[in-house]
Amino acid sequence: MKKAAFALLLLGCLAGLSFAASNHNIGLGIMLGEPTGISFKMWSRQTVGWDAGAAWSFVGGKYFQVHGDFLLHNFNLFRVETGRMSLFYGAGARLKFGSNDTTGGSDTVLSRRVPIGISYEFEKTPVELFLGVVPMLDLIPSTEVQMAGAIGFRYYF
Repeated sequence: MKKAAFALLLLGCLAGLSFAASNHNIGLGIMLGEPTGISFKMWSRQTVGWDAGAAWSFVGGKYFQVHGDFLLHNFNLFRVETGRMSLFYGAGARLKFGSNDTTGGSDTVLSRRVPIGISYEFEKTPVELFLGVVPMLDLIPSTEVQMAGAIGFRYYF
C-alpha cells in the first residue's frame, strides 16, 4: 500500500513534465516554514501547475515528507504594475516519514492536502515568491487534521 501510494504521488508530480521542460516552465527553490525544504514547480498550462516538495520538520516529532499538488491559479484577483500575482489553490497528497514525540514510535503517514496561497512572479526575472497554507487530512494510519504553511521562492529555468 505504501509503495503504491508513493508511486501515485510521484507520477502525479511528474505529469506534464515534457510540456513544462520545452517551455522553460520548471522552477526550483526553497520553502521556509513548517516544514522547511526544497520546492519544485512546473506549469502545464498558463493557469495550471504541479508542485512538489521534499521537506523536514523538527516540531512535534522529527520527520521528512514528500508532497505533490495539482494547482490552479487565478491571475484576475490582483492588479500589479509589473509582473503578475495570483491566488492559487488545489489538491494533493503527502507522505510523511519519521518519529512521533508522543508515542516514541516510527510513523508513516499518508495525507490529503488542500493548498491555498498567493504567488508573485517578477516580470524580467525568472523568480516566483509564494506564501501558502495547507490544511491536511491524515488518512493512514489514523484520521487527523493537520496544518502546514510556508513562504518561499522558486527560480525558473
